[in-house]
Parts: sequence; C-alpha cells; structure tokens
Amino acid sequence: MKNNYISPFILFLVLMTLVFGCSGSSDTTNQSPPLSSKLPSEEIKPAFNQSSQQDSSSSLNPPIDCPLRKQGINPHDMKPFADTQKYIDFLERSDRAIWQKPDAVIQEMHLSGTEKIADVGAGSGYFTFRFSQALPQGKVYAIDIEPEMLRHIHHKAMTEGVNNVEVIKSTPDDPKIPAEVDLVFVCDVIHHVKNQKMWLQQLSRQMKRGAHVVVIEFKEGDLPEGPPASVKIPKKKLIALITENNFKLETEKSAFLPYQEFLIFIKP
Repeated sequence: MKNNYISPFILFLVLMTLVFGCSGSSDTTNQSPPLSSKLPSEEIKPAFNQSSQQDSSSSLNPPIDCPLRKQGINPHDMKPFADTQKYIDFLERSDRAIWQKPDAVIQEMHLSGTEKIADVGAGSGYFTFRFSQALPQGKVYAIDIEPEMLRHIHHKAMTEGVNNVEVIKSTPDDPKIPAEVDLVFVCDVIHHVKNQKMWLQQLSRQMKRGAHVVVIEFKEGDLPEGPPASVKIPKKKLIALITENNFKLETEKSAFLPYQEFLIFIKP
C-alpha cells in the first residue's frame, strides 16, 4: 500500500519540473543574447564619428584658410556684403558683355591654357573667372585694392569649386604682381591711378622679362559707356606713358572694341 502512494507523488513532481522548465526556456522575448554574441566595446562606434573622420581627412574637404587674414586684413573690419553688392551688380550687369566682349577679348589674347595671369583691378572677378576657365592648367591672381571685392571673389571661387584663382590685396601705389606671372591684364584701371608713372615703374620692376601687359582703357570722346572725358587718357599719351616705363608696344587693336582701346605691351 505504501509503494502505491509514493509512486504517484514522485510522478507528480517529475511532471511539474518538466512543465516549469520548458516554459522558462521557451520564453526568450525578454532575454538578453548570450555575452559571446555581443561585439567588443571598442568595435561599437557611432556612424557619425566614422563619417566625420572621413570628411576631415578627405582631399575633397581641405581646411579653409582665409587669404585675407594671411595678408593682414581682418574680415570683421570690412563692409557687409550688402553694401558692396550694388557695385558688384553694376560690374556684372548683362548689357556690359555687348560692348566689353569679354569672351572675345580673351580669345583674341591666344592663350595656351598654362599661363599665370594677374588680373589687376579685378573688381567683381568679371574677367577673373573667365580667365580661370581659359587656363585649365594655369592660374589667375585676382588683384585689387578693395578687400570687399577680394572677399567676393574668394567666396565665389570656394563655393563654385574654382581652384586656380588666388586673391591678392594691392595698394594704390603698388600693384603687387607675383614674379612668376606671364601676363598682366589691366582693364579700365590706369585712369584711376593717381601716380601713374610710379605705379607703372613698380609694375615693370615686378614683372619678368618677356611677360606681356594687356591694357584696356576707354577711348576719347563722348561715349555711351565709360568715365567722364576729363579722366580719360588719350591713346597717344597712354602709349607714351607705358612705353616710357620699360614696356614696348607689341599689338594695337583699336577697332576691336567699340568704346575702348585694346593694347598689348611686352617687357623687353
């Protein structure tokens, strides 16, 4: 009789053990994965850290170096963008191309595409960025006395990915031409210079032998475009002024532009 009572009790314990053991092992929804399945802590890195490291070391994202600061100019002391935008709009107006013929002027210069050009009095970069396209293996130095214009050119070059343009801050008495320049382009600038003789002497000293100077200045007379007649330089006087300061007239294209003289000089 005693063995009959013990056997069912033992069977009951065995069944309960099996039931609770299976239910605990089958419910894995709230369980953590085994430690062996986790990645080591040093291998778990946020995705943004990886991308930021790639961006900082990528050649497509070089560090920004302000050329104006390098030349001793504090950008915070310059006029706001809005204050110079009107002058930029004036220089870049669409109707200017009709008589200035910028693309035809550059084509007439017969560039090889490897030259280093100084665009003196670059202003808004009207010719600067056209030169940059014509010089895929060359370089353009945009030179101006106004830091606001240089800021505009530098900003445009950066945002548009133009890599062969460098800005240089000049002074009214010193054009600051880099020694390696092959050609100096001076469009509607000389009549603004106060001491023209001294300025041209500086220009000649800074240029290498065999380098060229392209001079564009407004013709005499009452014209629809250009400065007042009182500040214009007559062609004969202009040529004499430049040749007296160690330059030689090489080409004269007076009929090429309707309102401007187009002269090419060489430094012998």
